Amino acid sequence: MRHEKATKLLDLARRLASSSEGLTLDEMAQAMEVGRRTAERMRDAVWTAFPQMEAIEDPPTRRFRIPSGLDSLFQTPTAEELAALRTAADSNAAAGADARAAALYALEGKLLSALKGSARRRVAPDVEALVQAETIAVHAGPRPFEDQGVLAQIRSAVKGLTALSFRYEGGSQPGRTRTVTPLGILFGRSNYLVSLEGHSPRPRTFRLDRMSDVEALDRPASPPADFSLQAFADESFGIYHGEIEDVVLRIRADRAEDALRWRFHSNQVVTQGPGGVVTVAFRASGMLELAWHLFTWGDAIEIVSPESLKKIMVEELEKALAAHRRA
Repeated sequence: MRHEKATKLLDLARRLASSSEGLTLDEMAQAMEVGRRTAERMRDAVWTAFPQMEAIEDPPTRRFRIPSGLDSLFQTPTAEELAALRTAADSNAAAGADARAAALYALEGKLLSALKGSARRRVAPDVEALVQAETIAVHAGPRPFEDQGVLAQIRSAVKGLTALSFRYEGGSQPGRTRTVTPLGILFGRSNYLVSLEGHSPRPRTFRLDRMSDVEALDRPASPPADFSLQAFADESFGIYHGEIEDVVLRIRADRAEDALRWRFHSNQVVTQGPGGVVTVAFRASGMLELAWHLFTWGDAIEIVSPESLKKIMVEELEKALAAHRRA
């Protein structure tokens, strides 16, 4: 028990040292999953161990941080943490996300080079043992396009709040040069730039593999203050955005266990009724991608609503049947 308390205190100290703004007591309590009174006692214990901690007035509350960081003695990564980093890098590499894989491999190298020789020799065998015992299951699908030069220009524009120019081989006018306000990147089975173009307030998505001659311009272009990339992503079942629908799905009782563990959408509401039948409800766009996914459930799922999703599902099934019957 004492060891667990010491570990939690050190975790809190790391959080206080890694935050430039500092943490309030409520934020400490939330991060450490404890009550406010416990968070106060933990803060005081950390302050005793690290007297360089400071309080910052931020009316109506106060923030706390350790401005000078922590000594490397308290920052040595564990074998499990290094193995998780390697696994994440290998996973990105296996999926074709070369740019993100390269960044994670570089981070791993920096962490290892910062370790003292004795610590590195002690942790290395355990890391290799864990990496060898944990492998990546590669799933079928498109390999994401991650050109380092394209990502660098997009990130430069995002950080500098400037416009982005590129030639786009897609859409209704292939080959046209576009100038947009970049809002962020959606990484997935295919990678997309999310941006505003022209006077339209509705964000648009552009596939990275169809972009060329990408350049961050010396022209101010700030995203709307209320825009959230996560909220935009949550509107759709997948990548494609359209009219937002109220979706209701009913899953047979014999697949209830699978359904209760499955996340169809971030805002889903899941209920289990008499006989074990599971109902899943959420609001989203992207009905075509949802229909493609529901096909993998076979006859275990019934589409209750919307009618547009039922229609799309029937049309996609008829296309597949027609193609295979001709063959």
